[in-house]
Amino acid sequence: QVQLVESGGGLVQAGGSLRLSCVVSGRFFKFSSVDWYRQAPGNERALVATITTAGSTNYADSVKGRFTISRDNAKNTVYLQMNSLKPEDTGVYYCHAQFLNAWGQGTQVTVSS
Repeated sequence: QVQLVESGGGLVQAGGSLRLSCVVSGRFFKFSSVDWYRQAPGNERALVATITTAGSTNYADSVKGRFTISRDNAKNTVYLQMNSLKPEDTGVYYCHAQFLNAWGQGTQVTVSS
């Protein structure tokens, strides 16, 4: 019943920026912490960023200082602002709602050198 829909992925040159969005259906969005994960070819899916219901954030060391996760509860949306992108940021990015136990289908981010 609950659906997460990511958007905003695409192709960008190194040093550029993208903003990913994840819209979460349902009335319980505000009660769930939300994560962004990414999966590069040949690698396991890895946690990139987390935002709690209270708005606290945490980031993987590899993206700290470059990525910002935020949420707008009125819009049932979580964002991932990605700046100073590097080729190693390439992968499929997924949003995950912890309390809702739900995943999006992913959006492709490709960073060219």
